[in-house]
Amino acid sequence: MQHKTHSTHSSCCNHDHEHQHHDNHNHDHDDNHNHDHGGEFILKNEIFSLALIGILYITGLVFEQQLHNTPYAIGEYLIFIPAYLLSGWSVLTIAGRNILKGRIFDETFLMTIATLGALAIHKLPEAVGVMLFYKIGELFQDTAISRSRNSIKALLEVRPDYANVETEDKLNKVSPETVKIGEIVVIKPGEKIPLDGEIISGTSQIDTSALTGESVPQTVRVGDRVLAGTINQVGLIKIRVIKLFNESSIAKILDLVQNARSKKAATEKFITKFARYYTPVVVFISLAVAILPPLLIPGATSSEWVYRALILLVISCPCGLVISIPLGYFGGIGGAAKRGILIKSSMFLDTLTTVKTVVFDKTGTLTKGVFKVIKIVPFNGYNEQEILELSAKVESHSNHPIAQSIREAYGDSFEITEIKDYEEIAGHGIRAKVGNKLVLAGSDRLLHKENIIHNTCNVEGTVVHLAVDNIYAGYIIIADELKADAKEAILALKRMGVEKTVMLTGDNQAIASRISQQLGIDSYIAELLPEEKVSAIEKLLSNNSKHGKVAFIGDGINDAPVIARADVGMAMGGLGSDAAIETADIVIMTDAPSKVATAIQIARKTRTIVWQNISFALAIKTAFIGLGILGVATMWEAVFADVGVALLAIFNATRVMK
Repeated sequence: MQHKTHSTHSSCCNHDHEHQHHDNHNHDHDDNHNHDHGGEFILKNEIFSLALIGILYITGLVFEQQLHNTPYAIGEYLIFIPAYLLSGWSVLTIAGRNILKGRIFDETFLMTIATLGALAIHKLPEAVGVMLFYKIGELFQDTAISRSRNSIKALLEVRPDYANVETEDKLNKVSPETVKIGEIVVIKPGEKIPLDGEIISGTSQIDTSALTGESVPQTVRVGDRVLAGTINQVGLIKIRVIKLFNESSIAKILDLVQNARSKKAATEKFITKFARYYTPVVVFISLAVAILPPLLIPGATSSEWVYRALILLVISCPCGLVISIPLGYFGGIGGAAKRGILIKSSMFLDTLTTVKTVVFDKTGTLTKGVFKVIKIVPFNGYNEQEILELSAKVESHSNHPIAQSIREAYGDSFEITEIKDYEEIAGHGIRAKVGNKLVLAGSDRLLHKENIIHNTCNVEGTVVHLAVDNIYAGYIIIADELKADAKEAILALKRMGVEKTVMLTGDNQAIASRISQQLGIDSYIAELLPEEKVSAIEKLLSNNSKHGKVAFIGDGINDAPVIARADVGMAMGGLGSDAAIETADIVIMTDAPSKVATAIQIARKTRTIVWQNISFALAIKTAFIGLGILGVATMWEAVFADVGVALLAIFNATRVMK
C-alpha cells in the first residue's frame, strides 16, 4: 500500500592506582586496601578489629600517665604500638609497596610519614588516633560504595544461571552460554528467562522490573518476543532461542554497566591530576615547616616545628576529594540505574547538566508508534461500518501499518476470495474489486487522478479516502497515539530551564503542527527522510554551540546515526534494541519520555554534590593548614580535617542515590 504519509571502589589511599586500573575493573586486593571481595566486604571482621583497637586505645588514654611512668615508658609502647599496627597495617604496607613501585607521593605516604614522625617525637596517642579514625573512615567509605553498588547489582543479578533445554526425551539443565540459536528452552513459573527468544507455547506474565524499573508485569503469549534476564511469573512457557547469550540484550547491558566507570568525567580527571601535583607540594611545604623555622626563628625548637609539620601532613591528605568525587558519580550512575536509566559514563552525567536543547523523534518516542482509526466520515448514503468494511477488504493484501490499523479496527474475518483484480498504484493507493464493486482506497491525489468528485481535499492528519464505483464514499482518519507522559515530559523539561524543545518527524506539516501544539513543543521539523534527520541535528548543534549542549532522544532502531551525532544521544525503550545499546550514551529502558527530565535531574544533583564536596574539602583544609602552621591546630584537629572531611564528603555523596 502506498499511502503518502511520511510517516567502584576508589580507595582513598591509592587514587593513582585506582585511576590506572579502571579500564579492566580488576582491583585486586593487593593494591586496594578495602575489604571488598568481589564487591562484598566483610563487615563483621572490620567491626571486631575496630572494637579491639578501640579497647586498646581507650585503655591507653585512660591510663596514659601511669603507662608513661613505667621504665622507658614501656607500658605506653605495649598498648599503643599494637593498636597502631592493627589500625594502620594496610596503610603502611600499601605505602611500602607503592614506594617500591616508584609511586611515592600518595595519601598513604602522607599518613605513614605523619604517624611515624608522631611516634618518633613520642606523640603515641595522636599517631594511633590518626590511623584509627582513618580506619573508621575507610569502613564508612566501603559501606557507602557497597550501597552504590547494590543499585547496579540489581541489574547484574538478572544474569540467568541456567537454561532448561528440551530434547526429544528430557530437559537438560545447561549454562545459557552453551545454548544455540533455534533450540527450545522451557521456562517454569518463577524462573529467569535465560536467553532472548520467541514464545512457541504457553502464556504468562513477565516481570521486567529488574531491567526497566517498571513494576507492572507484561502479559506475553505465543509469537511474542521475551528477553533474557526477565522473570517468568505464572505459566509454563517454551521459547525458541533467537540470539546467542553473548549477543542478547542483557549481556550487552551487563557489559555496559560493568564498564560505566571507565570513561571519567572532566571533574574526576581534574581531581586525579590535582592530587598528583598537590601531594608532593604538601610534602615539601611540610619539610620546609620542619626545617626552616628552627634555623631562622630565635628560640624555635625542632620538636615543636616537626610536630607542626606532621600535623600539616595529616591535614593535607586529599582523601575527602579522592574518595567522594568518584563516589558521587558512581552514586549518580547507580541512582539512575535504579530508575531504569543506564548512563554509560560519568562523562555524560557532566554533559547532561549543560543541555539547553532537547530534540525528540516523534514516532515511538513521543507517540506509541501504533496507528489507530480515530474517525470515520461517510458520504453519499454510506455508513461508518460500510466504509470500514470496504476499506479493510481492499487493504487486505497490504503490510503497511495504516492498512493493518484499518483491518484491526474492522476486526471481523472475511473471505480473501471476495477481493479480485488487486492493484497498487505507486504513491497513490489501491484499486480492487470487492464482490461486484470497484473500490479505490488511498490519498487525495488518487481521487484527483481518477476524477472522483469530492470536496474533502484538505483533511488534517493521516487520511485514507474511499470511492466505490467512481462515487466518493467517505474517508478514515488514522492517528498515532501520544504516550501518556509525553506532555508531562515537555513540561518537566521547561520547568528545569531547558530553553528549547524540538520535534523531528517524517510526518506531514499538519500532523507535526498538531502534535507539537498538543505537547507544547517549541518547534518542529516535518517531512524529514531518515538521512535528513542527521543534517537537522547538525544545524541545531551549530546554532547552539555557545548556548549549551543538544540532547537527542530516539527509539534507537532507525535513529542510531542521529543518536551518535548529538552531544548526548539517548535511546528510549532500549531493551531489546541492539542499535540503542551500542550507539546511545544513555539508554532509557522503558518507553517513558518523562525519564529524560529524570536523567537531567540526577545529573544536576550529582554535579551539585560533587562541587559541594570539592569546595567544602578545600575550604576546611586551607583553614586548618593555616592553623597548623601557626601552631593553633593539634593532631586531633588534623584528624578532623582529614578523616572528618572525608566522612562528611562520603555522606554527602551518598545523597545522590536517594
